[in-house]
Amino acid sequence: MITSSQNPKLKLVRSLLGRPKERRENRAFVVEGVRLVEEALSAGWPFRFALYTGESSGRGQKLVEKLKAAGLDVEEVPPNLLQSLSETETSQGILAVLELAPIPCPPSPNFILIPDSIRDPGNLGALIRTAAAAGVQAILLPPETTDAFAPKVVRAGMGAHFRLPIHSLTWNEIRERTQNLKIYLAEMEGALSCWDADFKPPLALIVGGEAEGASEQARKLATEQVCIPMPSCVESLNAAAAGAVLMFEVVRQRKA
Repeated sequence: MITSSQNPKLKLVRSLLGRPKERRENRAFVVEGVRLVEEALSAGWPFRFALYTGESSGRGQKLVEKLKAAGLDVEEVPPNLLQSLSETETSQGILAVLELAPIPCPPSPNFILIPDSIRDPGNLGALIRTAAAAGVQAILLPPETTDAFAPKVVRAGMGAHFRLPIHSLTWNEIRERTQNLKIYLAEMEGALSCWDADFKPPLALIVGGEAEGASEQARKLATEQVCIPMPSCVESLNAAAAGAVLMFEVVRQRKA
């Protein structure tokens, strides 16, 4: 059992829960809670180690046994130490450090999401979760967007990170990856209605940030702008809601 707060594993967890730079340099990130650790194990995601307390739920204890049976590095820590690491108000008694090893992008994707200048972790996590549900084949993150593997984003993604290629790229790299696609930029108004757009051909969808919208680089990349018609006087939808509407309009058109 780990009993010291200065244990190297606990120090690593604390650093990974902080700045994106630590996650990039260590090539690792943290998942917390029974469901996310279950999702990572089920997906075959590479683990560094897992930490748990003897007070975790019955489901949590069964998960610990599965982790041990898989030959993974699993150690017990006192509840107060694990709670001191937790990003949630009440820890579920288990967390894991995983390798930062994104799923490779498919060679010829026909449905890509580009969340541009998304700063809110909850919105980005929700976009990732919706993208997985809508059959998006890859998510390309520009430099202006928050870190997809930050703790709050991972929690909001609810396991979607383990089923979808998510890659942080420069705009030049994004341009290379999307050169054979039609690129739609979501706008608030003054653009083609998404109900009239043709989303059947291979495409990339850019959803801009909550405060200032899409960046100049995104606007240069886009080949067409689309909006969501809203009959009410609401000014706009947040990025997660707008992205969900547009992604499932792609699904609707392609199923028609």
